[in-house]
Amino acid sequence: MPPLVFVVDRREAGKTLAAVLKARYGLSWSRARRLVEGRHVRIGQHVETDVARRLKPGKQVWLAPGAIEIRRGGEEKRGGGEKADGQPAPKGQQPKPAAEAKPRRPEPRWDIELVYTDDHVVVVNKPAGLTTMRHAKEAAEFGERGQRYLTKTLGGLLPGLLGAPNRPVFAVHRLDRDTSGLVVFARTPAAAEHLTKQFKKHSAERRYVALTRGVPEPGRVESVLVPDRGDGRRGSTRKTNPPDGKRAVTHVKVLEEMGDSAAVECRLETGRTHQVRIHLGELGTPLCGEPVYDRAINRKPVPDGSGAARPMLHAARLGFVHPETGEPMSWEAKPPADFASVWAKLRPVPPG
Repeated sequence: MPPLVFVVDRREAGKTLAAVLKARYGLSWSRARRLVEGRHVRIGQHVETDVARRLKPGKQVWLAPGAIEIRRGGEEKRGGGEKADGQPAPKGQQPKPAAEAKPRRPEPRWDIELVYTDDHVVVVNKPAGLTTMRHAKEAAEFGERGQRYLTKTLGGLLPGLLGAPNRPVFAVHRLDRDTSGLVVFARTPAAAEHLTKQFKKHSAERRYVALTRGVPEPGRVESVLVPDRGDGRRGSTRKTNPPDGKRAVTHVKVLEEMGDSAAVECRLETGRTHQVRIHLGELGTPLCGEPVYDRAINRKPVPDGSGAARPMLHAARLGFVHPETGEPMSWEAKPPADFASVWAKLRPVPPG
């Protein structure tokens, strides 16, 4: 049986993977989640396990052979003794249970470190693989019922960890899902407004540690980032004053040269989506483990022998002015074990 393949059209662009699967094949939210988290869905060449991944037009989506059965009209055939209208099938016509039906996987147990907390802010050392916060557009798209089938976010877990499950926290900046390190949440609307202004004015301090393929040229990197640089990837443009462009500035410092690799520090002057990943990739020295920004436009990926399972990027330092006291505060966090392991692997073996 061949895989099911479809191309994301303009009407589906920007929607989440689960929403598109639900609409195309008449799935329930829980069924869409099981397909994705069960590793039955691929986007391009990569298996996608995030039901909330937003799709771009023209992308190919593959469903594993036998993952779902399609009846006439484009909807999934129902298994487990139901007709297409959801009513029980007549006795003697009960189909065999669908082989792909599996119990819901338990949520992973995240190692979340509360670095600092008071009545106004909470600073957290986020583990890689955990989404920072649900976007408002995403929450509206899924609705209250549908959100139960989405993977947990750091913002959703924090109220319980803080002992105040009915008191939400407010995200004022975000880290990529696969980036580890320091992130701050506000605990009151007033603190959120104060911190948001600091991040918009770029007065908050943010420093990242990264492992790169090749050794980047140290210095100041400035460009205008657009959603599509010409090959479907977010990146820099040479166009003058593009309507969707945003100025991005990163300061790069080499901490350690390791033959064909390097450990670098990146200080953000601005905070754009995927900024560090894009700038290092466009310098020709992409992150170890980087699957997206690992090539120039229409070029092949830069070889990666690091064995990294994710982009090697860690938010190591965070600083801001406390929204209530006005006191400057800052924190540092060491890279996690997987990052440290790749770093040690890249270091040349001393002679003798």
